This record gives sequence, structure tokens and C-alpha cells, in this order.
Amino acid sequence: MNERYQVNLLAKEESWRLFKIIGEFVDGFDALPHVLPAVTIYGSSHAKPGSWEYETAERLARGLGKRGFSVITGGGPGVMEAANKGAYEVGAQSIGLNIDIPEEQGLNRYTTLSLTFHHFFVRKVMLVKYATAFVLFPGGFGTLDELFELATLMETKKLEPFPIILMGRSYWGGLVTWLQEQVVGPGRLLPASLGLLTVTDEVDDVLRIIEECRQRR
Repeated sequence: MNERYQVNLLAKEESWRLFKIIGEFVDGFDALPHVLPAVTIYGSSHAKPGSWEYETAERLARGLGKRGFSVITGGGPGVMEAANKGAYEVGAQSIGLNIDIPEEQGLNRYTTLSLTFHHFFVRKVMLVKYATAFVLFPGGFGTLDELFELATLMETKKLEPFPIILMGRSYWGGLVTWLQEQVVGPGRLLPASLGLLTVTDEVDDVLRIIEECRQRR
């Protein structure tokens, strides 16, 4: 009897969890269509003001904002804060999609629209769904996860082939070389798939690529 009660209780908890997940999707679907066109910027939460990553992300977001793009980030500190700050200071829409996890920093103060998610996979969908380009600065597992998921979605044609731009040759160059030398091959990765990725250090390159993509569409 006790085991049956525990099973029923667990089933009810899972049902309520499903409703919470749906609620998070609904919140995102309601709020984010209004931010188009948008660019999502990823990167480390540990980048400090004055670092190359922080200053470059801020300058890039400022340039995007001046060109009419909204900027979407994960809403935290570091690169995310820098990108939100750059957009915010030129009057562009600055969106932070934060995640509720233990021992994690809160939302930065440079957002004009913010949502907080409990489930990583819902947040990941929202970071991708309303963007027309993706810029990734140096980061950790989270940034790498986003990179390979974006590439997988585009390679499998689940997502349109929007620009994926890797900022920082010294950081990303070794990874791209490893992919070319170790992963490209029969039954693994087609050489053309690496064409989804662009590596650069220059903000002007990023702005040009994104603007050319917008004009083509």
C-alpha cells in the first residue's frame, strides 16, 4: 500500500512538472516574437570588464543595436552582461534569458526584457528560436554545448542555416583544427559541415556577416 501511494505521488509530481514546463514555453512564446530581428550572444559568465571578451562583446552588441537588432543573452554576468550592456546603452532591445540554478549569479541589470527558466532545455530553445545569427565568445561547457547543438540542428536541417560566428581565433582555432583533423571523415562529419562555422577576432566581420544574411533573407 505504501509503495502504491509513493508511485501515485510520483506520478502526480511528474504531471505537475509537465505543466510547469509548458508554462515556461508559453511565457517565452508570448514574449519573444516581439524582439525580432535578434542575435543571440553566448560566452563565459566569468569574463571581467576590461578583458578582451567583455569589451568586444559590448562593442559588438552596440553595433548590432545601432543596426536595429535586438540582443539576446543568457542574462547573467560576464560576456552576457557585456552584450546586454552594449545593446541597452544604444536603446536597443536587450533580452536576458536567465536560468535558475544553485550557486549561480542573478540577472544582470542591463536588460529591457527578462525571463527566468528552471529547465535548461526550455531556455535553450528560447535562445535559439527567435535569433537569426549566433555569436559565441570563449566559454565553458555551457558555451560548447550551445555550439554543438546549433551545428547539429543546422546540419540536420532542423534549423535554418543562420550564421554561427566564433569570436576569438586563439580560443576556437584549436577546436576547429581538431574537428578538421580528427572528426571529418567517412561516417562521421562531412567537410562541408564545418562551413557552418566562421572564426574571427573582428567585430566588423561579425556585423558584415549578419547584415549580409539579413539582406539575403
